[in-house]
Amino acid sequence: MRDRLDFALIERLRDVVADEPVTEAELRTLSEHAGGWARTLEGQIRTSERRLGQLTADPESSLADIADELRRVETLRPQLAEVRSLLDGLDERAHRLRTAWLAAFR
Repeated sequence: MRDRLDFALIERLRDVVADEPVTEAELRTLSEHAGGWARTLEGQIRTSERRLGQLTADPESSLADIADELRRVETLRPQLAEVRSLLDGLDERAHRLRTAWLAAFR
């Protein structure tokens, strides 16, 4: 279920960054959710990196366990990069929306 929610969030962020209609309230909500998702990914990466440190320090660790953690980190990093990029795009979109709104009241 969580993967479907994450996928839905990423898809909606892509749509909004690509100029699909959005309200100010939805922009705030999307920003909050995307920021939370970015923090979650950052935490998962830190956890995996700590685990890698522990595994590489232990001569009894299996290569399979190390490879699993490396794969996990290498999967999470591009996801984090995309979420950060989408957050930047969302910020730009919010700025354009607010500028247009203010210009309408001049």
